[in-house]
Amino acid sequence: MRVRSIVIALAVCVVGAAVALAADSPFLGTWKLNEAKSKLSPNAPKNTTVVYEAAGDSVKVTTDGVDAQGKAVHTEWTGKFDGKDYAVSGDPNSNMRSYKKVNDHTLTLANKKDGKVILSGRVETSADNRTRTVHLSGTGPDGKKFTSTAVYDRQ
Repeated sequence: MRVRSIVIALAVCVVGAAVALAADSPFLGTWKLNEAKSKLSPNAPKNTTVVYEAAGDSVKVTTDGVDAQGKAVHTEWTGKFDGKDYAVSGDPNSNMRSYKKVNDHTLTLANKKDGKVILSGRVETSADNRTRTVHLSGTGPDGKKFTSTAVYDRQ
């Protein structure tokens, strides 16, 4: 009986931590690209859908879109908004990504390939948490520099 109580208490704590993360983060949810409001560089990747979801005490970010050549790309990243590098899968141009919380509505991010930053940016959610804007700058696989602003609507 005592073991059962401990297991239930631990389960409640894990669920509570995930709920607290969701309540504290305006980033969590599904975001769809609003191309009409965006200023996308042809050399920049274009993520059409981005999903932020709680994953235990971390966050999982899944993107679907196209690369600079128009090829479909699906990436997954799981980590914390602590500025540390965590592995990213599915992106041929990077193998690590970091996010750092600046304030309740702003994150910075960096994608790296073999330790070298190839893309950096700023992610901001609006005060009403309905819009997410991503400002990116970096170097494409062709060596050309780009800047891009993508605006997303919460689904």
